[in-house]
Amino acid sequence: MHTSIIKHINNHITPSLEDIQLFNSVLNQISVSKGQFLLKPGTNVQHEYFVVKGCLKAYYLDDKGSIHIIQFAIENWWIGDFEAFYNQGSSILYIEAIEDATLLSINYNSLQKTYKKAPIFERYFRVLITQAFIAQRKRILSTLEKNTKERYIEFCMSYPNIENRVPNYDIANYLGVSPENLSRVRKQLKS
Repeated sequence: MHTSIIKHINNHITPSLEDIQLFNSVLNQISVSKGQFLLKPGTNVQHEYFVVKGCLKAYYLDDKGSIHIIQFAIENWWIGDFEAFYNQGSSILYIEAIEDATLLSINYNSLQKTYKKAPIFERYFRVLITQAFIAQRKRILSTLEKNTKERYIEFCMSYPNIENRVPNYDIANYLGVSPENLSRVRKQLKS
């Protein structure tokens, strides 16, 4: 059994051992190397991914060639192009490994079958989607209302210890600030 995902599940719902075994049986473990892409735009999205080990980023590339980081995913986080996954469409995002990573993938059709056999997992994913929606809304409001220092502190709380794993320019991109501004804030916080 995949202990990290079982622990994650048990933090959100209380499935039976049979339900856990069913869910575990539809997961596939994969590895991606640093710099490798899990998804690129135009890819038909069939899987979502749970991070067992490593760090990844999801980003959008606009018409001008500018990168906009949407999400980082570290241990015990899910990552994917969720809109494309749930609508069974093509990805508009890049998902790239920042570090070598071990992931658990779940296929869309397998997930739908799991929902029928073990409906408690619909609750699990509903809880996760609700939390993600709330986090996204907080991020939008934070961008509108807070300064760089406040946003960086919130970021560090959401992604503990990630500042040592992700380049400064990626964090700055995620926060919507310049790398120089972020460096200045990080220096202030260390002193």
